[in-house]
Amino acid sequence: MKIIAVGRNYAEHAKELNNPVPGVPVIFMKPETAILKDNKPFYHPEFSNDIHYELEIVLKVCKEGKYISEKFASNYYDEIGLGVDFTARDIQSAHKEKGLPWELAKAFDNSAPISRFIPKSSFADLYDLHFHLNLNEKTVQSGHTKDLLFSFERLIAFISQYITLKKGDLIFTGTPKGVGKINVGDRLTGYLENEKLLDFEIK
Repeated sequence: MKIIAVGRNYAEHAKELNNPVPGVPVIFMKPETAILKDNKPFYHPEFSNDIHYELEIVLKVCKEGKYISEKFASNYYDEIGLGVDFTARDIQSAHKEKGLPWELAKAFDNSAPISRFIPKSSFADLYDLHFHLNLNEKTVQSGHTKDLLFSFERLIAFISQYITLKKGDLIFTGTPKGVGKINVGDRLTGYLENEKLLDFEIK
């Protein structure tokens, strides 16, 4: 399986990082080795002094498809959950300044903690969902799916023009504003609506 992630899909997050608001989705990828499941602790890597949390809604792809039409894209995911796109911001900034790829900042081991997944049919409206992240019991990120620049269906249609989607693939759909640094000893808890799906420590 593969993890396909979307950057700058909330306008306020793009602005907080001084990035332009994109006209088309910004896509990058993480390998399977980035996944961290079951609320296991995240061990802060030694190669970065500036790891940031980025809470996102994650789609789970349920069948193979390519060149998917946007009007049929909803048939290609059946569950959603939460994930954290951990980013080594210092490495990313250094690479961006030189115009280099920044996989090392995004794709390192355990950089994609994910929650359990919930059938999307459990929600009356996927574009009326609140989600938020607490750092040590203080809310640091709060998002709403109505603020997505590119809908879930638009993302699936766009990605599938370039990359065949397969059952089990995960799509990280972008983070709202409020990203920030983690430190050893922190605890992150993530909520979709009022249900706690993520709860793990930084060690």
